[in-house]
Amino acid sequence: MKSREQEYREIYMAEALEAYDGMSRHISELERNPQDQQALNELFRLMHNLKSNSRAMGFVQIGEVAHNMETIFGLIRSKDREFSGSLAKVLFMGVDVLSAMIRAVEDESTMPDSAPLLANLERLVNGEEPILEEEEKDDEDANRKLELSDLVYIQIKKLDHLLNLVGELIIDRDRILTLSQEIGHPALQATAAHLFRITDELQYSVMDARLVNVGSLLNKFPRVVRDVATAEKKQVELTLLGQDIQIDRNILQIITDALLHLVRNAIGHGLETPADREKAGKPAQGNLVLSAQTERDDVLIRVADDGRGIDVENVRRKAIERGLVSKEAARHLDDAAVRAFLFEPGFSMAKEVTEISGRGVGLDVVKLAIDSLGGQLRVDSVLGKGTTFTLVLPTSIAVKGALLFELDGRNYAIPLMHTDSVVSLMPDVLHVVGGVLMAEVQGENVPVVSLRRLLHNGDGPLPPANRTELEGRQDIIIIAYNNRKLGLIVDRFLRQQNIVIKPMSKPLDTIELFGGVTLLGSGQVCLVLDVPALTRLFIARRV
Repeated sequence: MKSREQEYREIYMAEALEAYDGMSRHISELERNPQDQQALNELFRLMHNLKSNSRAMGFVQIGEVAHNMETIFGLIRSKDREFSGSLAKVLFMGVDVLSAMIRAVEDESTMPDSAPLLANLERLVNGEEPILEEEEKDDEDANRKLELSDLVYIQIKKLDHLLNLVGELIIDRDRILTLSQEIGHPALQATAAHLFRITDELQYSVMDARLVNVGSLLNKFPRVVRDVATAEKKQVELTLLGQDIQIDRNILQIITDALLHLVRNAIGHGLETPADREKAGKPAQGNLVLSAQTERDDVLIRVADDGRGIDVENVRRKAIERGLVSKEAARHLDDAAVRAFLFEPGFSMAKEVTEISGRGVGLDVVKLAIDSLGGQLRVDSVLGKGTTFTLVLPTSIAVKGALLFELDGRNYAIPLMHTDSVVSLMPDVLHVVGGVLMAEVQGENVPVVSLRRLLHNGDGPLPPANRTELEGRQDIIIIAYNNRKLGLIVDRFLRQQNIVIKPMSKPLDTIELFGGVTLLGSGQVCLVLDVPALTRLFIARRV
């Protein structure tokens, strides 16, 4: 498996060789027409990018040559020099030298001596004539070899289509595997097992091709933080961590606005003004950390500040004012349940409208984006110390892990992303509190409801729970969403497996409780439950 350094080197080489091809073409165009402004602008851009990329990779000599040539093209662009005579000869030599240096990086050979070229470039900058030896002449050597890059650029929509096809293949693979086991023919079983391995490898290869570094998004935030901090009259130091963590490019695209909102929120709401920080015994400059890390099959992106933290009592009071919860019920909510109100549509703690906050666009927008990916959004906060928002994201959105279970003779699936645990409990360990069944799971009291009752009870409130209606051991799936847990009683657990989720067709796509369908190896259509919708339904219908 390639190291990250090797991958970066290959990407650098592909871009450097592409830049060289562009330089060769545009400098020839400029020779034919010295007034070609478009070719000149493109040469300036290519030199600037090559300089930046080379310095970032540690190829200082290439960066130095590109920098000096960029300076000359800048002088030509500003009409201080003309592309003619000895200046043109030196620039052609410069492109040749850059080609040789890029090839030296590729071959890991000794870099050519760039000192004579750099000396001539410096003379040109100073308005002096370059020193050209008789034997000196990127004109092109008649025997120059032409080579193509080992890397190609592919539009993401092509990879999307390829991954969809792989998803269809996986569904048929599972059906063939199931049939081979039912028929029991050794040759068919061996072929099915081989197909399973090949499709697995194909799936992960396609998914790997879609991966990009989180840094491609995180590295855009220093300017954002600077601009927002200036607008809010705050001092902020940004720290970026884990930029080399890889994730599906489409996931990164979907969370871009959500991450931008969280960063603005952290500066606008979280961090105090320099004066307030000093009063609180903190440094005037606030700290904001944007980090990424992997945890099992998930990618965790965190936005952490060392600001004022979330005042739970203020949020509780605001939730009561908004009519989101009664005063009596609000008294019994723990801190996590109260903080969950921050994700309600339009909920805002801003006291005044600014460019950053108070415009009715709250954290619900962030939550919706994460929900669409089957991810989770966690919030941890200590008053006076700071707040951390954690985005728990799948590495890929094409194939998801799911828990299969049975209810009324039908198979259903629930994404593992929202599955906290599974337990089997006897009715006598369940108890009723306020008309709701409660179970103690891993030291935490969790409300429990029959999934059958939740799905088929209509629009009215759920009837009060009755423990005596339960017979025998109960299989319960503990789901987690928005810092809340809920136990769903099902008929029986089946198994855990990867599934390809397809959207539901009209008019079934209007049913919020189902996030899509998948096809099992047996050929059965299996509904995939939407955990956020189920959780909201339970809260709305509970007594």
